[in-house]
Amino acid sequence: MFTANSMNCLMEALGLALPGNGTILAVDPARLDLVDKTGKAIMDLVKNNLKPRDIVNQKTILNAFALDMAMGGSTNTVLHTLAAAIEAGLNFNLEELNSLSRKTPYLCKVSPATPDVHMEDVFDAGGISVILKELSKKEGLLDLNRPTVSGKTLGENIANVRNNNSKVIRSVDNPFSEEGGLAVLFGNLAPDGAVVKTAAVEENMQIHDGPARIYESQESAVQGILNGEVQPGDVVVIRFEGPKGGPGMPEMLAPTSNIMGMGLGSKVALITDGRFSGGTRGACIGHISPEAAAGGPIAIVQAGDIIKINIPERSIILDVPKDEMDRRESLLKPFKPKIKHGYLHRYARMVTSADTGAVLR
Repeated sequence: MFTANSMNCLMEALGLALPGNGTILAVDPARLDLVDKTGKAIMDLVKNNLKPRDIVNQKTILNAFALDMAMGGSTNTVLHTLAAAIEAGLNFNLEELNSLSRKTPYLCKVSPATPDVHMEDVFDAGGISVILKELSKKEGLLDLNRPTVSGKTLGENIANVRNNNSKVIRSVDNPFSEEGGLAVLFGNLAPDGAVVKTAAVEENMQIHDGPARIYESQESAVQGILNGEVQPGDVVVIRFEGPKGGPGMPEMLAPTSNIMGMGLGSKVALITDGRFSGGTRGACIGHISPEAAAGGPIAIVQAGDIIKINIPERSIILDVPKDEMDRRESLLKPFKPKIKHGYLHRYARMVTSADTGAVLR
């Protein structure tokens, strides 16, 4: 899926892009036709004074997340959609994602979850509108009455589409799984949540207990992985890479790629207050909130501590007594920003953790 594809798809469910936006290839002549239609739609929106906040509300956000679950989109979609919700003046609780995931079937398994299915295949099967139409068969899952930039409701946009390939886009009666492809984990290690792409985690890693292997930056993690420090069963902890700590919450693309390259993809877990590429595979849990730089519990994890991950139960636990956690927290030194001046210094001072979209406050 990757993040750009994922967000393009979600824009259709949000009602902020015309049908086809998510899956038409860049080199397809249909993309030029969509550009023409988009320009005309913009003029109509201006004429009718219809703005994004007139389209996006709580139910629209849930529509987008339902699509996200049905496709196993990038974990970054959670970050970006939360930020959009906050910009729209909405309050969105990450707990809602888990209840939504429990009732949203996983219908479309796209690369990297299935290496031989790509966005072109989704387009040929009928695109995002077909996935939304399938989801609409689950009572109460989508709000089909929401307006969209097409001038029609979401329900009207998808009314006449048909599925051209039920192997690529499955029906709600024959899903890849009964639950969606993303989940939010909670526990004493992530009181405000952490995000995982369940669709990309192998069965043997859905539940995993292991000792913490700690790195204070992405760069040191890469070096450690390549030097053979990480052993099967470990839980790699990369911290101080969140919105404040990074600063800017960089992607942990290099460490996850190195883990795969070292043959450890199905043998170790990786947790971080940073984020991941939309193409990441494996037991990679990101967006841990509060982040280390904000004094979150991930900052007090010590080498060898046992971390318990249970994706089906949506939990991530640091197996350390509470009084010991309290003691360690009392000894935490204030975070010292990596950048002392300029815009990034101001950004690090004002940005929130990932559970609120890493927005500026």
